[in-house]
Amino acid sequence: MRHLIDILDLSVEEIAELMDVASDIIENPGSYSEACRGKKLATLFFEPSTRTRLSFEAAMYELGGHVIGFSEAQSSSASKGESVADTAKVISCYADIIAMRHPKEGAPLVAAMNASIPVINAGDGGHNHPTQTLADLFTIRREKGRLDHLTVGLCGDLKFGRTVHSLITALSRYEGLRFVLISPEELKLPSYVKKEVLKARDIPYVQTTDLEGSLPELDILYMTRVQRERFFNEEDYLRLKDSYILTKDRLRDAREDLSILHPLPRVNEISVAIDDDPRACYFKQVLYGKYMRMALILKLLKEAGRL
Repeated sequence: MRHLIDILDLSVEEIAELMDVASDIIENPGSYSEACRGKKLATLFFEPSTRTRLSFEAAMYELGGHVIGFSEAQSSSASKGESVADTAKVISCYADIIAMRHPKEGAPLVAAMNASIPVINAGDGGHNHPTQTLADLFTIRREKGRLDHLTVGLCGDLKFGRTVHSLITALSRYEGLRFVLISPEELKLPSYVKKEVLKARDIPYVQTTDLEGSLPELDILYMTRVQRERFFNEEDYLRLKDSYILTKDRLRDAREDLSILHPLPRVNEISVAIDDDPRACYFKQVLYGKYMRMALILKLLKEAGRL
């Protein structure tokens, strides 16, 4: 059974194929409107979500399928003590494919090991978020026309940001990438990501606390929020939450063709005054994420022999 738990579960060629399908869906939506007729997606969200959950649901509906599931752990038998393994076995009796978000790293992997249908990791703790990464990659390709030979700045919470970890891992397989890691000292990229991905592949990177000084060299700026839910100490969160705020004034020395991405939700790290700037791509990113999830659902259902 094929699952998507980590972005590395997909080859570079498979990611390109998914992007091609997503592009075709954009051009020919009617050709896909009944592709999943009679099929059911189970959205198992043990952690709050707006974009990811609704994106999966919209994707399945636009493919002509149905959606079942829950949006918080309290609405499931997890509140009674049911294990993730048992939940996966039960849902396999009801649905054709699962999208799971869980606050504990590794929970979707446990589900995949016990399910008899495909499982998609929709975010596990501070670990991985592969479908957001697919949205990010598709946005970059649509905006830049390529995924290689780019200087990518990642700014904000690089320690707990699962979207950051997944994106770095994914982009590390393309040629000519360079990363600028912008964060407070307390929220630097984890050493295991640097060791296992950047250093292992000999990918150039710099670490800095200076957003404004880094902007002129960037092709891509990937902003992230400081995540309150990942902090054990409220005082630390309050001290760090406004470390970086992107304003029109701060963009004055940035490239005209800079692409600004953000996995959302935004708190105040990007001024709303930037929303109308042609370099702002974060709402396009949301839309592209839906198309990539449509392509992914189709791929996994076909490989499972359910289409």
